[in-house]
Parts: sequence; structure tokens; C-alpha cells
Amino acid sequence: MKIGELAQRAGVNIDTVRYYEREGLLPKAARLKSGYRIYDEDDVRRLRFVRRAKALGFTLPEIRDLLSLSTRRDNDMGPMKAAAKEKLVAVDVKLAELTRIRQGLEALVTSCPGHGALEQCPILAALSGEDEL
Repeated sequence: MKIGELAQRAGVNIDTVRYYEREGLLPKAARLKSGYRIYDEDDVRRLRFVRRAKALGFTLPEIRDLLSLSTRRDNDMGPMKAAAKEKLVAVDVKLAELTRIRQGLEALVTSCPGHGALEQCPILAALSGEDEL
């Protein structure tokens, strides 16, 4: 199949296919005499894997590692679980940070009446002050 069909079947755009190929997440495609790239079902599965891993927050280097783990069929699934568990911990840390940010913003919004002189704005005072939020 050509690159357009691959992209459509994998749910990505053509530029993404080319980018993943340059980054080594997708093997270099064979080319027809005309110069067109030619792909197969393994490439569709690989791109779907990459797309789903990205949707779960894995970075491209992490996805590269997951792909490497996935090709070692004789190995135990332990390393794959460990990688997912590590990402889960990172997500929990990020969620805690986002919760802290949300609480800070919520406090600022609640403290501001939304009218009156700007120099009286508690949001401006908090953002301009030297105290940590």
C-alpha cells in the first residue's frame, strides 16, 4: 500500500508517517521504481501502536523503547508492565501538580470581585508579588 492508504488506515496524516520514519519509529519503507514508498500490514499495526502509546502520554523515546520491548517475543512481559507503571507514576505526579495549579487559580478567581480599580485586583497583586502562590 502507498503512504496515503497507510496514513488513513493507521489514523495519522502523511507527514506523521514520514516523521516517524525519519525518527526510526517506523522502518524505512521499500520503494517502487517510481519512487513511491510501499508499506504493509506490519506498518499499519506499528503506526497504530505508536498512535495509541502517544494518546496514553508516552514520549517518542519511550515509544521507541516500548517498540523494542514488543519485538522481543521470547522475553517476559515484566519490562512492558514496568514501563507502563513508570508512566502511570509520572501521570500521577503531573495530576497532583495540575490539581495544585487548579486550586491556586480557583483561589485567585474566587478572591477577585471582577470589577473596580485594577490596582485593587487580588489576581494582579498575587501575580506581581514576590510570595510563592
